[in-house]
Amino acid sequence: MNISKVTGKYNNHKVFLYTLSTCVWCKMTKQYLKDNSVEFEYVDVDLCTEEDKEKIRRTIQDKGGSLSYPTTIVDDKKVITGFRKDLLKEALEL
Repeated sequence: MNISKVTGKYNNHKVFLYTLSTCVWCKMTKQYLKDNSVEFEYVDVDLCTEEDKEKIRRTIQDKGGSLSYPTTIVDDKKVITGFRKDLLKEALEL
């Protein structure tokens, strides 16, 4: 699985994004985090192997999320589905 890391000055939360390389909402979520200097990691699910895709599906569903992208997981607990600035702002205390 090819995980990319984006550095930022706000790294008090562990932020992980599951995205699709062609998804506009996914790109907007990444840009929102970059604009707010939030450090995060992400993986473009559509570019993964079938085996990795299955692991990702299980991870998201085990955390109570739905298979919709982008899916943001904050501190391995809070799952945010879609581009939700309000929920991101609250979860990350921006």
